[in-house]
Amino acid sequence: MSHESTASLFESLSNASGIPFYSGGSAGREVTLMATCLCDAFFSDVAAATVEVLEHAGCKVRFPEKQTCCGQPAFNSGDFHAARVVARHTAWVFSGEQPVVTPSGSCAAMHRHGLGVLFEGAELSGNLKSLSERTWELADFLVNQLGVTEWKGKMDRRQRIAIHDSCHTRGSGTSQAIRTLLGSIEGLEIVEFDQEEQCCGFGGTFSICFPHISREMGTLKLDHALAGGPEWLVSGDMSCLMHLKGLAEREERPLKIRHVAQVLRDAIA
Repeated sequence: MSHESTASLFESLSNASGIPFYSGGSAGREVTLMATCLCDAFFSDVAAATVEVLEHAGCKVRFPEKQTCCGQPAFNSGDFHAARVVARHTAWVFSGEQPVVTPSGSCAAMHRHGLGVLFEGAELSGNLKSLSERTWELADFLVNQLGVTEWKGKMDRRQRIAIHDSCHTRGSGTSQAIRTLLGSIEGLEIVEFDQEEQCCGFGGTFSICFPHISREMGTLKLDHALAGGPEWLVSGDMSCLMHLKGLAEREERPLKIRHVAQVLRDAIA
């Protein structure tokens, strides 16, 4: 992972606290942050917001410098050899006992479920098994691990949002966790829309291999999501939001995106 964006951000945080690559959180539960490739390349504020949210929840955040990728791009492309190399490196980097928290349902699913497929025929053990069991998506971690059922904050003005559930969060506690947290914020209204459960069409390499299908799926998602007139489209996955934002801009449709971590951070009184 490049250290020109996300890592430098955490270095500045550590310089302020005096603890190398630890956030200045309270002396509570220690967690390890997997910032993701997209945060490193495009959305460093999502990583920063994740740290602030975890600190607010009483956690101390550790950021390993040598983290790279969860291995999902190679995995989805069928390059299992490369994906296994990346997965073993990631398991080594995140070795330990602390929960690994990521602002991405997609990366969390790669660890939770993808590793079992990637190493099919060989029972997961050691660091790989541990990583699979300790990885959490941010909202899922806050609600179902820390027990946070109410986010005591408010928006500076009333805002209407629509929530996009990424495909990789299916079968996890993320979808309901996001609604539990955001639904408790004063001044925030969640707008429901038709076919909320449908895919946005991104799918990583799917959008490259099948661009026309990807575009049609994304356009349909936008049609439904924007029908209720939300001010923001919110999700736990920046990859989906990046895809939908790009489509909206090409079609000259108004769309503002926000990661759930940014909403939670902005609501902190």
